[in-house]
Amino acid sequence: MIRKAANLSTQVFKKDIEKVPSRNGYGEGLVVAGEKDENVVVLCADLTESTRSHLFQDKFPKRFIEVGVAEQALATIASGMANYGKIPFISSFAVFSPGRNWEQIRTTICLNDVPVKIAGSHAGIIVGPDGATHQMLEDIAIMRALPNMIVIAPADAIETKKAVIEAAKNEKPTYIRFSREETPVFTTEKSPFKIGRAESLWETKSPQVAIIACGSLVYEALLAAKELDNSKIETLVINCHTIKLLDEQAIIRAAKTTGAIVTVEEHQITGGLGGAVSEVLARNFPVPMGFVGMPDSFGESGKPSELLAKYKMKSVDIAKAVKRVIKLKTS
Repeated sequence: MIRKAANLSTQVFKKDIEKVPSRNGYGEGLVVAGEKDENVVVLCADLTESTRSHLFQDKFPKRFIEVGVAEQALATIASGMANYGKIPFISSFAVFSPGRNWEQIRTTICLNDVPVKIAGSHAGIIVGPDGATHQMLEDIAIMRALPNMIVIAPADAIETKKAVIEAAKNEKPTYIRFSREETPVFTTEKSPFKIGRAESLWETKSPQVAIIACGSLVYEALLAAKELDNSKIETLVINCHTIKLLDEQAIIRAAKTTGAIVTVEEHQITGGLGGAVSEVLARNFPVPMGFVGMPDSFGESGKPSELLAKYKMKSVDIAKAVKRVIKLKTS
């Protein structure tokens, strides 16, 4: 059965569930963080409204800097400000930051271990019609490889807001990825959230497989769990919003409890959440695994729902992956 206490909205499985772009949570979180700490500053690369940074700009105009189309400068300026006590949040489309300015993030932010927060908006395939050039599907891989960097992929707009507020306090380089498209809001203001701690969202009495998901596809994982429950297949669903600092103990417990794992992410299968989870299990408790995500491919233009279906990231595909890994477990 589902664990309801403060974890999920009561509307989670209704067809008319509220949908909000997770980028809205970024803008709202900036305002809260700015109210709590006057050292919070925001910089943007000519995409202020698209990333929702304008909410902070409207509230704190003297603490906002429009850098323009100069993502390398965006990162470098922020690193200097962080070195002198500020808490900078920098934002652009994820293909441009961290995509275009990765070297500056590596050398000026991570090497110096200064608390710059990198916000990658419009991440994943559900950017939709913008096509392959703007569908950033490699960012988790390139960012989690960086020493000192924390990597977060919130599940919805509410969780994105919480991630921003928490990141403002963690004194570390932090990457937060989120999307443009409206996605279901299924967590609540009371849902637990802590950077580095995975949360169990769906639990059954005797789960056969653990589905470990991040970002917008956590919702698809919950839909898959419900569909599988109707077929008498019991599962455990974990929202692993922090890919680095990864909650290794939660992953190991899930593997020991179920004996099989399926990872789910709106990202290349290579190097993302699936890679991080498999590294932990290879070292500690190897079990059969399945991977749902982008299959070593670039995307294309299309409606978000069509793209998720084509590249097999919908709930039906997650359910199929669960059934495949059960066969591996029992063979």
